[in-house]
Amino acid sequence: MNVVDSSAWLEYFADGPNAATFARPIEAVAKLVVPTLSLYEVFKRVFVLRGERAGLEAAAMMRQGMQANLTDSIALEAARLSLEHRLPMADSVILATARAHGATLWTQDADFADIAGVRYVAKGTPRVNEPGTPPYAGRTAPRPRTQSPKRTPRPRS
Repeated sequence: MNVVDSSAWLEYFADGPNAATFARPIEAVAKLVVPTLSLYEVFKRVFVLRGERAGLEAAAMMRQGMQANLTDSIALEAARLSLEHRLPMADSVILATARAHGATLWTQDADFADIAGVRYVAKGTPRVNEPGTPPYAGRTAPRPRTQSPKRTPRPRS
């Protein structure tokens, strides 16, 4: 089983340098556990960057995995893990969810770098694609950001 944290999902949707690494656990939906907290974080971030429609598309893809709600036992374990590893609340909930499901946690968040059961990939690691494989194979390409036209200064008279 696999849990992919928000940083890894966002890397995947943005087709960043580590997207191919995170594609393996994300696209193996039969073994994918998706904490509802990750769904919240990813939807919110994609909504802000690319709009509601793109956020809903990202959420629909995430929902292909098994949804994992925050239970009382996961909350208590998250509090313990937060104290043990000095993790922020969201990170400890994601880690506790992964452990509750016997899953490997995939991330590029440095807070998890030395924790057992975590597959940490440093940000900016060069991407390796199979020759001839398009960069968005098997998923929807992210929409380009819209940029406001650049203003050219008027010459002074």
